[in-house]
Amino acid sequence: MIIVMRSEATEEQVMAVDERLRALELASNISRGRERTVIGAIGDDRKVQTETLEAMAGVERVIRILKPYKIVAREWHRDDSVIQIGGVPLGGRTVQVIAGPCSVETPEQMDVSAAAVRAAGCRLMRGGAFKPRTSPYTFQGLGEKGLEYLVNAARQHGLPVVTELMDVRQLDTFMRYGVDVIQIGTRNMQNFDLLKEVGRVDRPVILKRGMAATISEWLMSAEYIAAGGNHKIIFCERGVRSFETAYRNMLDVTAVAVLKRETHLPVIIDPSHAGGKAWMVPSLARAAVAAGADGLLVEMHPCPNEAWCDADQALTPQELNTLMGELRGIAAVLGRDL
Repeated sequence: MIIVMRSEATEEQVMAVDERLRALELASNISRGRERTVIGAIGDDRKVQTETLEAMAGVERVIRILKPYKIVAREWHRDDSVIQIGGVPLGGRTVQVIAGPCSVETPEQMDVSAAAVRAAGCRLMRGGAFKPRTSPYTFQGLGEKGLEYLVNAARQHGLPVVTELMDVRQLDTFMRYGVDVIQIGTRNMQNFDLLKEVGRVDRPVILKRGMAATISEWLMSAEYIAAGGNHKIIFCERGVRSFETAYRNMLDVTAVAVLKRETHLPVIIDPSHAGGKAWMVPSLARAAVAAGADGLLVEMHPCPNEAWCDADQALTPQELNTLMGELRGIAAVLGRDL
């Protein structure tokens, strides 16, 4: 941490900052220049509130050098992490596509969906049993019965499952049904009690970005999970809220490049929730793989016009199959496979 003093700062003000740092169990190094005095704080300053130092007389600004997140930071773990999900690696050379319907509806729908996911070449399946909806009057998911339909269908086709956890009270149920990957949705990115709980279980977690969350806030949410002992975290960019109304959310492809620099953990993209329309999904998915994403979270429904949730953004099985072929070509150019 570096504390830059104002040009008119007195010697007493400089020494007061020095004493405060020592009280915080940090060593200090005072550098007196021609126009500015700079104080370097030496030690682990992550628990120090920069605001308290900036409020001191004579201080112009405080610059934090160490990142507030540690476990998820690349500076502490230089190599890319590869997370194993039921024998399927996420991260590394292979790009994984997680596909399936937005919501679990019937056993028949899930059986057909699982077969289509497998036929397209996807190795993981998604499906929502518990659905966070903007309106309390729309379909909220089948709950535990939906988990049963999802797991049964996926297992028949050898597919690990991904589904969203909304409440800490549902965690034991998820574990009992053998959910392979727990998804923390956009609205719960900063539900810190929920993050702490999934941090205590040995199960991969997909952490979606909040609608208006900065990358720093997103990384700190991941740190909550990692601090509990669970380091199997996958970041999922799903678009952020903007002023634009032509599409559902603004897909931040730049986040892939930034996260790849900041963290060693895998990064995937959800093009379905970003665009909000099925016709946009292939373009966004291609851009995601070209940008270096480790995977995609894609909505596919056997008959989208009959879907109980987010029908507009679901691909048909044939569209998913076509998309997978296109993505293989892009991945190959980058020295990856699909």
